[in-house]
Amino acid sequence: MKKGQQIEGVVTRVDFPNKGIVRTDDGELITVKNAIEGQRILCVIKKTRKGKAEGRLLEVLESSDMEMDSPACVHFGECGGCSYQSLPYEAQIAMKEKQIRGLLVPVLGEEKFDALFEGVHHSPRQFAYRNKMEFSFGDAFKDGPLALGMHKRGSFYDIVTVDHCQIIDEDMAKVLNATLAYFQTAGATYYHKMRHRGYLRHLLVRKAVKTGEILVDLITSSEKDFAEGVSQEELLAGWKDCLVEQDYQGKLAGVLHTVNDREADVVEDQGTDVLYGQAYFYEELLGLRFRITPFSFFQTNSLGAEVLYETARKFITDENADILEGKIVYDLYSGTGTIAQILAPVAGEVIGVEIVEEAVEAAKKNAAENHLDNCRFIAGDVLKVLDDIEEKPDYIVLDPPRDGIHPKALQKIIDYGVDSMIYISCKPTSLARDLEVFLEQGYEVKRLCCCDMFPGTVHVETVVLLSH
Repeated sequence: MKKGQQIEGVVTRVDFPNKGIVRTDDGELITVKNAIEGQRILCVIKKTRKGKAEGRLLEVLESSDMEMDSPACVHFGECGGCSYQSLPYEAQIAMKEKQIRGLLVPVLGEEKFDALFEGVHHSPRQFAYRNKMEFSFGDAFKDGPLALGMHKRGSFYDIVTVDHCQIIDEDMAKVLNATLAYFQTAGATYYHKMRHRGYLRHLLVRKAVKTGEILVDLITSSEKDFAEGVSQEELLAGWKDCLVEQDYQGKLAGVLHTVNDREADVVEDQGTDVLYGQAYFYEELLGLRFRITPFSFFQTNSLGAEVLYETARKFITDENADILEGKIVYDLYSGTGTIAQILAPVAGEVIGVEIVEEAVEAAKKNAAENHLDNCRFIAGDVLKVLDDIEEKPDYIVLDPPRDGIHPKALQKIIDYGVDSMIYISCKPTSLARDLEVFLEQGYEVKRLCCCDMFPGTVHVETVVLLSH
């Protein structure tokens, strides 16, 4: 196979995350993203290396028997946000279970995996489950009209205005549509990622499921590239008024403006002003109340997070309800301290470690508002902070980022020698790698299950109980 060659084949399986394995009519194998098991596709070879070929999907010639006649979302296929909206939900769950099996059976062995695996917990909502979205400004095609939404599949530049997106609710769609209509009329330019010129960059929308509170943040550059004779204050005031006038199912808690001049295509806070209301909103999980700011980490599926954290809590307490009583618990990679505060009522002391300082400050405020005085949160890298904590843990909860745990930090964690720990993983490939180290050093997997936090997408959370 040569680069640029077009080849037909059938997708025999899909490996995590979204890697379709295509068998050609000649029996050769190609890896192609965005394909679904059972499809017959046409792809073009992007590269070959060490006998392995990677292709780019050009066309689905025959649908899979698993697919629905019509995808659940009208933007599916064009938008790069979701991969499985053409599959019924049970088929999505089955695919994720098969991918987890493929990654963890080589680590645990088939018999052990079958004995331990407790399945994939469904998300309480298949649609309208997200409590946070970051939309991008741009155009749908070169020199086209202003667009606001998600990147087109496979494109760094083109934007799809996802006004009928199925993983957000009506209020989020209303904010998106009102914002786009306002700035199309106002004549503001979008920030061009190659030229590093322009004004509008991102729209951040967060909405709590339990309280219904909505927080909206417009992220722009500091370049005043909009209609002549209009000040930035006038432009932003008009946008704010436009949002305030909308009729929401929930309640608008705050409208903000953030400046970000970083050249990379990321949302970063280089100064935020409150245009309306307040700079935070509240969400509730498992009877606790959390204050959330625009950029603080919080699970993006609130109802799914309750399933995830309740699963972790049950893994800890099912065999011994008093296992944490009077004990010191480390919550490593603690984010805004959600897990720490859920465990605090039954623990002696919980010490959370998180590298993002804003998240740590939010965790402290949340613990105070929840009247929890046995939580302590430390800002810093887990690898470095562990050396400075005098109290040794009796129990450890791990919820690392997608890349998993730094090898040196992992060894420090293992060296504590705690009897049990919980590992919550948002990327099963990283989990498989880290589990090998745990097993080599005397730990055993006692319980294992998954929680589907992101229906329609390739992602899945995994909860593991480890014992020494």
